[in-house]
Amino acid sequence: MFRHPRRHSPRLSLRLSLPIALAAPLLLAGCFEEQRDTNSSEVGTRINVAMLQPPRSGLTPLSDDAFKLSRWSNAETLIRLDANSDPQPFLATEWEQLDSKTWRFVIRDGVVFHDGTALTAGDVVNSLKAATQATPKPRILDGVNMTIEADGDNAVIVRTEKDDPLIPNRLSSPQLAILAAKAYGDDGRVNPIEAGTGPFVLTEINGTTSAKLDRFDDYWGEPAAVAGIDADYVPDGTARAASLRTGVADVVEAIPVSQVALLDPERVHEVPMPRTNTLYLNTQTGPLADPALRAAIREAIDRPSIVNTVYEGRADIAEGLLGPALAWANGIRQPIENRAAPAEPNGAEITLATFTDRAELPEVAVLLEQQLTRAGFNVSQEVREYAHIEADALAGEFDAFILSRATVLDSGDPVAYMFSDFACAGSFNIAQLCDSAVDEALATASELPTGDARRQAIIDVEAAILRTDAAIPMLHERVIQGESARVANAERDPRERTLITEKTTLDIDSES
Repeated sequence: MFRHPRRHSPRLSLRLSLPIALAAPLLLAGCFEEQRDTNSSEVGTRINVAMLQPPRSGLTPLSDDAFKLSRWSNAETLIRLDANSDPQPFLATEWEQLDSKTWRFVIRDGVVFHDGTALTAGDVVNSLKAATQATPKPRILDGVNMTIEADGDNAVIVRTEKDDPLIPNRLSSPQLAILAAKAYGDDGRVNPIEAGTGPFVLTEINGTTSAKLDRFDDYWGEPAAVAGIDADYVPDGTARAASLRTGVADVVEAIPVSQVALLDPERVHEVPMPRTNTLYLNTQTGPLADPALRAAIREAIDRPSIVNTVYEGRADIAEGLLGPALAWANGIRQPIENRAAPAEPNGAEITLATFTDRAELPEVAVLLEQQLTRAGFNVSQEVREYAHIEADALAGEFDAFILSRATVLDSGDPVAYMFSDFACAGSFNIAQLCDSAVDEALATASELPTGDARRQAIIDVEAAILRTDAAIPMLHERVIQGESARVANAERDPRERTLITEKTTLDIDSES
């Protein structure tokens, strides 16, 4: 167990000493340059990308590694989502709902896999069946029993055990990408090399070090503007920032806030994420079972101070659970009425908990302790690694818990997150909330198809949750992406599904 001392400074981040910080880019530059020297004669038109995390499962699309294949425009899905998370055609050109449990998707003509075989309805059935039979299942299929069958050569029928208006959204998940038959082995493993349909073909997987992709000249859409992608996995944030600063990487994922001041501001791009830093309050046991004390915490939190001190201004102050990454939310959100009035804490003792895996959260806890102490609470802290604190948080062992939480998950829709965290039957209900108004609002939203009516219903759910003060949203995080001067049209995607596309270009005469 790790406890922060009460007198600790609110700014806890450690910085590398100057000699070490200067040495890191030199070491990294050598690594990147060695790779570039071995590239083809088209080295000038290949794009180098520094990725945040190495693959966990050999780049199988049935795991979280699928998002790398998607960000490299390698593997494609039947559906893709627009900025409002509404489904749009991709490998499926049209679809219709035949009844409440049955959907028909028409497959795009003229699509060729990277191994030269043509996309057919049978390939779609094969890929989706592999996902439904995988152990573990892709997250997007949690709680979903789905069967797929071909309907002729150019369409598939998808059936679900229960009514599910989000089937098109689910089929947009990178974990349900469509690959060539050769990708699927008898042992259940999936090898994505030369098996996708995107503008870039995956040609090399070098373990947890790097991957290589080349332009696919038989792509069904617009050909890629660059000759290929050289992706390196650089988990160390200082090294990723150094790779941009020294010009050895063209695009860099997730630059740490602490490194931004060392970079040319024109090379740094902030993208709002569908991720909210929220304080969950225990509504069932302890002093915060009193709505008036929860309201006192709501009123005590100084959000601008947290954003400016911990995140150095590189986050957005929360007005609700859903942030600017879901641009539609703020336009239809209304002030929340009938909230409990705050009471005087009078020294009420509460335990504030969080975890160390996200570096900012312990710092947020320090500031929150100070703010709540000034408001009249007596606060103690509990900070551990996430793996060692999750079970206690879910069991309601803490009065307050700070969590950085993705709000749209894989379907691009917030209802699943809201149900998981705030329904009586929710599996991730840290707040121990069981409120009939919240459950009724969730039931209404879950039955609606994507579109304006569902979005309004989602905002109604948000209001019902916030009215209980079971969750106090504090800020919405941003991802900081680096791009060299020679890059144009790299995607800045809040959902982190796309990064390099067929439209991404390099100007080899520009200086990095």
